[in-house]
Amino acid sequence: MDRVDCVVIGAGVIGLAVARRLAQAGREVIVLEEAEGIGTITSSRNSEVIHAGIYYRAGSWMARMCVSGRHALYRYCREHGIPHKNCGKLIVATSPKETERLQSIKAHAEANGVLDMQMLSGEAARALEPALACDAALLSPSTGILDSHAYMLALRGDAETAGAAFAFHAPLLRARAADKRIEVDAGGESPMSLECGLLVNAAGLSATTVARNIDGMPLDRIPSAYLAKGNYFSCSAKAPFSRLIYPVPEPGGLGVHLTLDMAGQARFGPDVEWVETIDYAVNPARAERFYPAIRRYWPGLPDGALMPSYSGIRPKIVPPAVAVQDFLIQGPRDHGVDGLINLFGIESPGLTSSLAIADHVGELAGV
Repeated sequence: MDRVDCVVIGAGVIGLAVARRLAQAGREVIVLEEAEGIGTITSSRNSEVIHAGIYYRAGSWMARMCVSGRHALYRYCREHGIPHKNCGKLIVATSPKETERLQSIKAHAEANGVLDMQMLSGEAARALEPALACDAALLSPSTGILDSHAYMLALRGDAETAGAAFAFHAPLLRARAADKRIEVDAGGESPMSLECGLLVNAAGLSATTVARNIDGMPLDRIPSAYLAKGNYFSCSAKAPFSRLIYPVPEPGGLGVHLTLDMAGQARFGPDVEWVETIDYAVNPARAERFYPAIRRYWPGLPDGALMPSYSGIRPKIVPPAVAVQDFLIQGPRDHGVDGLINLFGIESPGLTSSLAIADHVGELAGV
């Protein structure tokens, strides 16, 4: 059986960042990915937003990783020529009652270390975005967007330059933990068996399944998995906005927001649709709920302009009745298995947090 220092399960943005971090620290790394390439699932089905860190529970992993990860991500994009734009975001209140909530959102953001939020009157907000309808707004100058595919390609390039290897069409079949080592069996057309000192489970939607296939992993330390689908709609009309537009959050979500891609094309979503199985088809009928929500802040949205675009699945580890979850990062102290690190529930802001999560995994691994 071949021996390697580290095996990373999953070549999404988190697995790529972790592989890069470990390889650049001098560790021998193999990444096992069941799909045909990098970032084919959750990492390629999101808003591509660089989040500021506004809404997450103070002191949570999400809050801390997002704020530190944002700084690292902007720096990485600049240094590696990754297309990105620090375009900013407006959180818009469309009624006096919502306006009253903006100050508490600002205070919450500041508790998370987001110190650049600016209160704007309706008039000041419309001076920035003339097509906007609002009573008042909060400006988040540090929110931005990036080309997530270019980012993932750069991470892979860094990892490979540092010696990491990638095996695609290589699903994990089982692993066995014993005597401070982990034996890993991967399937596919070229099955392989490896022995490693460190196994990082960065399998995203499959992370809980991967954990259950590791002999020695306590089952009571594996969270339940739930699937929350987010649907996106594109717009046939060019949206007259240069910043991201978010409504004041509603119970259970952030509302229907407007994000932009690097070409300036608007997309709306995601909504929240709890599902039992993974299905990425977007039901056109869901647009009926989008129109009135969007027109609260963009009255000029033309009839018939929304078109089904794409969807993503959030790897939830809390049921629908629980409004908030956090990243669950487990090391040996948490589950008792030497050499195993599990990354559960890495949903948004996982993309923004990726470099910070990778650094934390490196610390847990002692590199």
